[in-house]
Amino acid sequence: MQYLLMIYENENVMNDMAPEARGAMFAEYNTFTQDIVKSGHFKAGDALQPVATATSVRVKDGKTITTDGPFAETKEQLGGYYLVEAADLDEAIGIAARIPAARTGTIEVRPVMVFDGSM
Repeated sequence: MQYLLMIYENENVMNDMAPEARGAMFAEYNTFTQDIVKSGHFKAGDALQPVATATSVRVKDGKTITTDGPFAETKEQLGGYYLVEAADLDEAIGIAARIPAARTGTIEVRPVMVFDGSM
């Protein structure tokens, strides 16, 4: 089963890190990513640009409305994701717990809904 591991963290945490600490964090992400690639769990993953680059889209009465920024103001922002293959939720949670941001933010684990074409 596939799970989306969404990485929520206050983007200022990374911005406020000393360059050496930021480099160490990126090295941790690289190691984690290589580990899940080698184990066969990795399907996809990317970091996202800062929240200031986000645009929210809504349609009201047939009219498209765009606003700068994310959908809601929160302390933590979606900063990236991993799409993984895991046997079950417990395995997906184990993988999510290894993501470096799990120590300072939140990793949301959500099963991917697979459509079989019968809908």
